[in-house]
Amino acid sequence: MAVSDPVADMLTIIRNGGKAGFAKVDIPGSKVKLEMVRVLKEQGYIKNYKFLEDGTQGKIRVYLKYMKEGKPTIFGIDRVSKPSCRVYSKAQEIKPVLNGLGIAIVSTSKGVMTDKQAREANVGGEVLCNVW
Repeated sequence: MAVSDPVADMLTIIRNGGKAGFAKVDIPGSKVKLEMVRVLKEQGYIKNYKFLEDGTQGKIRVYLKYMKEGKPTIFGIDRVSKPSCRVYSKAQEIKPVLNGLGIAIVSTSKGVMTDKQAREANVGGEVLCNVW
C-alpha cells in the first residue's frame, strides 16, 4: 500500500493505540519519525521507544504512557505541516500550543525539537505537529 504521508500515519497509529488502551504500537521506521518519538519521550508523553531492525526499513516500537485513571497522556496529536501544504515558521512566530500546555514538534536546521527549544535556540523550521 502506497503511503502519501508517513508522519501523519505515525501520529494516527499513536493516537488510535492510546484510545484503544494498547501497551505498545509498532510504526514503520524512518529518521524523522525516530527523532519525533525521541522528543515525545523527552517531554514525557510516552514511556519509551525502541528501534527494531527487520531487514528492511525497521520498526519503531513505542511504549504508550497512561495516567492512573487509565487515560492516555496524549490527549490530542495533530499534523500541522502536510505534504500538500508545508508550514514554516520563524523562531519568534512559532505559536505556543494551548497557551504552553502542549508542544509543537519542529524540524529545524539543528534537528527536531520542541517549539520552546526552537525559540530558545532562535531557529525556525517546519512545524510538524502539535501534541497536548
